[in-house]
Amino acid sequence: MSSPAVVADPAARYTAVRTTTERLAQPLSPEDCQVQSMPDVSPTKWHLAHTTWFFETFVLESRPGFAPFHPRYRYLFNSYYNAVGEMYPRPRRGLLSRPSLEDVLAYRAHVDEAVGRLLEKGALSPAQEKVVELGLHHEQQHQELLVMDIQHVLATNPLHPAYDALPVPPVVDPGPMGFLDFEAALVEIGHAGEGFAYDNEGPRHRVFTEAFSLADRPVTCGEYLDFMADGGYERPELWLSEGWALIQQEGWRAPLYWEKGEKGWRRAGLTGLAAVRSDLPVVHLSYYEADAFARWKGGRLPTEAEWERAALHAEGAPGALQEDGWLQPLGVEGGGLRQMRGDVWEWTSSPYTPYPGYAPADGALGEYNAKFMSNQMVLRGGCCATPGDHLRLTYRNFFPPHSRWLFGGVRLAKDAG
Repeated sequence: MSSPAVVADPAARYTAVRTTTERLAQPLSPEDCQVQSMPDVSPTKWHLAHTTWFFETFVLESRPGFAPFHPRYRYLFNSYYNAVGEMYPRPRRGLLSRPSLEDVLAYRAHVDEAVGRLLEKGALSPAQEKVVELGLHHEQQHQELLVMDIQHVLATNPLHPAYDALPVPPVVDPGPMGFLDFEAALVEIGHAGEGFAYDNEGPRHRVFTEAFSLADRPVTCGEYLDFMADGGYERPELWLSEGWALIQQEGWRAPLYWEKGEKGWRRAGLTGLAAVRSDLPVVHLSYYEADAFARWKGGRLPTEAEWERAALHAEGAPGALQEDGWLQPLGVEGGGLRQMRGDVWEWTSSPYTPYPGYAPADGALGEYNAKFMSNQMVLRGGCCATPGDHLRLTYRNFFPPHSRWLFGGVRLAKDAG
């Protein structure tokens, strides 16, 4: 579960991360970058601008002689930092035809020149360098969001356009699902204090886990098709109450982006519309769907403590990450705990709440994680759009349980015996 080494030179890392964001946007037209297909999705243009706003606001604004690139960008591209000031309403980001994509890229170049010069000269204090580091990890989060969001944008288009000509995952035989056993134990979880981590990953603390078993791989599309064929979406006994009400209201009968055609199920992905592959991990499930499948299969979702304990000793093959270039989950053969890193974020049964002793940072940056610790569930492990040097064993992703457009999948757990 170790991550690739982070580029040591701060200026070089800054350039590498910022360049990667623009590379991910490069296959898109200006029209693509404008669309907001639902309130939870942000236009690509907004992602490009907001990540730049972060550095202008939290790094450059305190420097002597600072002048904003544009005085209204502080309002337009603030996301949720109330301590910074008012913000443009999130559901209306797609209405911002101006500034143009060209203007936003000029904004990025302007801020990059200023921040890069400070980093090359070593002109930032240690505290400011930590803010830059946080900003880069924040941008890597938005790289994943950019990919998630543009997939939703393109999938809502009846033409089912492709984001790019991505490679086709090789056909594999993942084999029958196996389980690895773990004895009851008192374990430590959470960030140990070395290297970067978000504040919600600590403090490190002790947790007792009863004996449990964890599946050696994520659930595949083939296994999920069996759930659907057995009336999984029609059986209320499998669903949490809110989940059952939601699938009735929304008419869900398959994972997001799936549609039934004359030749079977097809999925709208970043390469356009293609047949659902039984060997690949199922993805774009809500927490409710993951939980219902687990009940149907006679298992449950793991707690995040169980997941982290197991991942610490995972020896199976990893899954795909952003830098691998697939931008879609892969099937993986082999033994051991496979794909604990990459491919699909794995829903856990743990609510997103603070660890014992947690305290958010002071000021606006304290709003980064703490304000969301309610009505969300934790996911672990990263996905095919997560940068490898952004991911850690202790990383706690979180989304509301109804969310489906993220790369969310499921790995089963069972109680001992």
